[in-house]
Amino acid sequence: MLAEAASRRKAVVLAGLESSGKSALFRSMTGHDTGEEANFRGSTVMVRKARLTSDAELIDIPGIKSRDDSYTTRLAFREMTDADMIVLVVRATHAAMELPALLEAMDVARKRLMLVLTFADKAIAGLSELAHYYHDALGIPVHTIDARNLQEADKQALLQTLEAAKPIRSKAMAAFAPEVQMLHPQSTWFEHRRWGRPLALLSMLALFALPVLLAYELSSRLQSLADLALVEPFKALVKNQPEIVQTLLTGDYGLVTLGIYSFLWAFPVVLLLGISVAVTEESGLKDRIADSLDGWLRYIGLNGRDLIPVLSGFGCNVVAVFQSRACSACTRKSCVTLISYGSACSYQIGASLSIFGSAGHPWLFAPYLLLLFIVGAWHTRLWSRGPVPSHPSDTASKTYLQKPSARAVGWRVRAVIKQFLLQAMPIFIGICLAAALLQYIGALQWLSRGLGPVLHLFQLPAEAAGGIIFSILRKDGLLILNQDEGVFLHTLQPGIVFVLVYAASTLTACLVTLWTLRKEMGWSFAGSLAAKQAITSMVTTFLLAAAVHSFL
Repeated sequence: MLAEAASRRKAVVLAGLESSGKSALFRSMTGHDTGEEANFRGSTVMVRKARLTSDAELIDIPGIKSRDDSYTTRLAFREMTDADMIVLVVRATHAAMELPALLEAMDVARKRLMLVLTFADKAIAGLSELAHYYHDALGIPVHTIDARNLQEADKQALLQTLEAAKPIRSKAMAAFAPEVQMLHPQSTWFEHRRWGRPLALLSMLALFALPVLLAYELSSRLQSLADLALVEPFKALVKNQPEIVQTLLTGDYGLVTLGIYSFLWAFPVVLLLGISVAVTEESGLKDRIADSLDGWLRYIGLNGRDLIPVLSGFGCNVVAVFQSRACSACTRKSCVTLISYGSACSYQIGASLSIFGSAGHPWLFAPYLLLLFIVGAWHTRLWSRGPVPSHPSDTASKTYLQKPSARAVGWRVRAVIKQFLLQAMPIFIGICLAAALLQYIGALQWLSRGLGPVLHLFQLPAEAAGGIIFSILRKDGLLILNQDEGVFLHTLQPGIVFVLVYAASTLTACLVTLWTLRKEMGWSFAGSLAAKQAITSMVTTFLLAAAVHSFL
């Protein structure tokens, strides 16, 4: 009965370009924890729905990117097809550009419309004249608000005038609106002609480097506690059970052993990186970083907007693949290609740090990450570069800098955690079970023996074959190299350890990421990406090994 009642409610859709304030308005009108309100372009990836009144449902769709064909833009248009009413959300400070572009991108024929002008707090003069013009010229209700700080009186006024929504008279009249005097967005060093891009690059590195280092320290301490309090007692509990039960639960790839370990190494990175990203987005700084690096990213087939999924990949590649839905269809393949090769996920970061530390060369981690990014960028340019859409003129404007809202940051972080637990972890659990079964029947051991001769071609020890094989299943599988408490690693030169970790972590994306890519983009693309990555990895590993041995 509840489902039937919900289906009878009118669908009121919030439609606007990126960063127009839709998600903030959605939260203020419904009190619903969207977890997606942000001062950043393209922050809403999935449709959000919440009850607005007893007979109406408010729907927040992804920000429309005019002249774009991203997954989120197609999702937005599909949602508007069934809308009973559409609330056009436009920044008052840029209405003369945004409203015509929005109306051009949408089919609003016979749709009931209402216009909401946001960023009212940034307008100095001319706001009321603008609202009156649109009301008279377009023939639809118009409101001016500060979406981030919506007052109760504004909320009630919006609800009362929803019923007055009506079809627009003419799209053409939107192009002749009077201008509004506005506060100009603050300038930052990121816009500096000479130092802007290098500073933006350093800021981007700090954005994930600091959370990763903190997460590593936290995970290192939690692992020993988890071993004593959870893993060892559980091993004792199942030691008399059949061998297959022990393999599935407490083996090298068991749900308890690898599952708890991987969670402890991944979750802190995802959490702390999520906080860092949310604060930077809420302040508006991340938009400035993305804009500053846009020119450089175009050399490898990406644009500034694609930077967000790439950075998210340092927490979890699966989450990053989902976030790549906001990329243009022209750049999404390039984006996930770079994620797969150059975004070292939390499992990979934790495992590589552990290997380098066990070998007595923790300093190798910094050049390792740098090499991943450099080769990943070259790999993306080589295999996936295509036409990159330019910034559309209707959205090319600086983001206002502002103090991050703790409440909004909390919502964004909760959304990241939810995505990690409900999307990434279930896939991981399935891979754990599959890997444990393969180990039980001896398939992994057979593959390890077969790989030994191949490693000799790259001047790598055959004893490392297990780490290579297991890292294909999970990036933390290279921890097998930590056998005998690091005795094997201490027999290797620093350069050999470096080459070994690089080869193990880049030969292919882990099976979890490839499975996600298969679901998102099809078997053909996932298989092609894996083959291309293997070629790049083997060629660069051979060259790297040759260079290392020339100095030994």
